[in-house]
Amino acid sequence: MTWWSVEVDLSGADPSAVATRLVVETGHAVEERPARVVGFAADRGAAARAGAAITAAFGPSVTVRHAEVAEVDWSLKWREGLRVHRIGRLAIGPSWLLEPGPLAVVIDPETAFGSGEHGSTRGALRLLDRWLAPGALVLDLGSGSGVLAIAAAKLGARAVLGIELDDDAVPVAEDNARRNGVADRVRFLTGDARVLAGLAGPADLIVANILRVVNETLVDPIRGALAPGGVAVFAGMEEDDAPGFRGLVEARGFRVVLENLDEGWWSAAAVVSS
Repeated sequence: MTWWSVEVDLSGADPSAVATRLVVETGHAVEERPARVVGFAADRGAAARAGAAITAAFGPSVTVRHAEVAEVDWSLKWREGLRVHRIGRLAIGPSWLLEPGPLAVVIDPETAFGSGEHGSTRGALRLLDRWLAPGALVLDLGSGSGVLAIAAAKLGARAVLGIELDDDAVPVAEDNARRNGVADRVRFLTGDARVLAGLAGPADLIVANILRVVNETLVDPIRGALAPGGVAVFAGMEEDDAPGFRGLVEARGFRVVLENLDEGWWSAAAVVSS
């Protein structure tokens, strides 16, 4: 369906009065913009009639214009804000922008969290790129879409286990692992990471991209599941959470060795203090 806009430039008319009258004339909602009110009509004739009524009611205190509004395919429009992110050695992006490759992580936004568009995901990826050693065993707690588990495999992990409480997310993550060609090294389980982490370890690197309240409950299980010399990556917390969480992990025997901040989202790599 093609719509027509009715744009009313205000030269002294009351915006609320114009908006109210425009709703009456068009039968649709209006937008109030600086010095302008915009309504929408179903066709050119309806737009002309609404404009004439506004001109008759408000006279020289308004100027009215009509324009055809281009039809938008919203099933495609939402994609415009997405892009490929270059993070260390990795490229992260959706399938319509990024070709599969050894260091390309192709993730389409779906119901499970994690596509590279969020600052906490990007922070965790930067720390993985810095701290993941080739041949490492990796645990991804709160694995969501599987983006971090897949990235770990692309960066050289020999095996990765993602643990996710939401069982709806696991099939999405498994599909993503297959799409990225790492299903032979990446597996996902549904369950409570506080219980399963200790059973799955010892791991060389453990990443938890989860809200602070959940990460706080994982500090001790993560420490218990780390192999000697292992690295924990904590992400998913806002910048204001950093001082309190840093103090908590240090009190539990960790030492923060690197921090990252991305659009207000804080993440950190930590090792067990010697």
